[in-house]
Amino acid sequence: MSRTLSLQHDRFELTHPFRIARGVKTAADVITVAIGEGDTIGRGEGVPYPRYGENVESAIAAIEEVRASIERGIGRDTLLTAMPAGAARNAVDCALWDLEARRAGRAVADMIGEPAPRRIVSALTVVIDSPEAMARAAASIAHAPLIKVKVDANDPEAQIKAVRSAAPDAALIVDPNESWDRNLLESLQSLLAEQKVSLLEQPVAAGEDEWLEGFTPQIPICADESAHVAADLPLLKRRYQMVNIKLDKTGGLTAALKLAREARQHGLGLMTGCMVSSSLSIAPALHVAGLSDFVDLDGPIWLRKDRAGGVTDEGGFLLPPAAGFWGTP
Repeated sequence: MSRTLSLQHDRFELTHPFRIARGVKTAADVITVAIGEGDTIGRGEGVPYPRYGENVESAIAAIEEVRASIERGIGRDTLLTAMPAGAARNAVDCALWDLEARRAGRAVADMIGEPAPRRIVSALTVVIDSPEAMARAAASIAHAPLIKVKVDANDPEAQIKAVRSAAPDAALIVDPNESWDRNLLESLQSLLAEQKVSLLEQPVAAGEDEWLEGFTPQIPICADESAHVAADLPLLKRRYQMVNIKLDKTGGLTAALKLAREARQHGLGLMTGCMVSSSLSIAPALHVAGLSDFVDLDGPIWLRKDRAGGVTDEGGFLLPPAAGFWGTP
């Protein structure tokens, strides 16, 4: 049976600015892909990320280049070589998973041999601001079991202390988004331990992290911008203790599952993360989240209006989307 492919740019406004070390976001710009066979349609979403040289136009162009192959019936395994890892391939791969599940009358969880997504602890994020504003933001979510703290190199000590003071019981992930250098990271080791930070995410720039091979941190360091696909693991295991798996980096659920399973074989811990996105990005990521030690999938929580039937947050616990939203018949 022949297929049809449609794709479009969708924009979701945020409730308030999402500020990290490399800039500020006020809306989530995504690519939505729909692949149809007869009356059955599978959907997927990708978030082009400028940090990786992507934008909406380039993602659309990348999908258009393989449109004929997709409409002729290309499978997910072939897609891995037909398109490079990134947001465009993610959107197509997840649409194919959804289509396959609906045509087979089976949930994606059954197809991959894992339990169905369930209520799960997922970090709520405090973005960069003055320490006083960050303390207020943290106080409003202090009941959450896990908080991610976005910091930069200006005054991370004050930022971290402000959040910890306002949320004394939450587990903390600190994320500098590549903004620190070696001296700053080394000087903050005692502080991170004293503030009971559970995880430090990508403190130094990808490509400038070679020295981590000889560094013993006081808390685990998780690769994010340095970690994309399973082929990165031999290098990553010498520098990091964990990897953050994002489907927009791996280029879809297919490659994300491979990365997760092989990372465990290399003795690395797992985190599942996301871009600021709609629930259509989060639904497939939940299948990796179930395999992970830490989960940070609060992207849709920042939207003024998410897709109908999407995930919901209950005090730092993420609930799966409604039945039939993605990956279920």
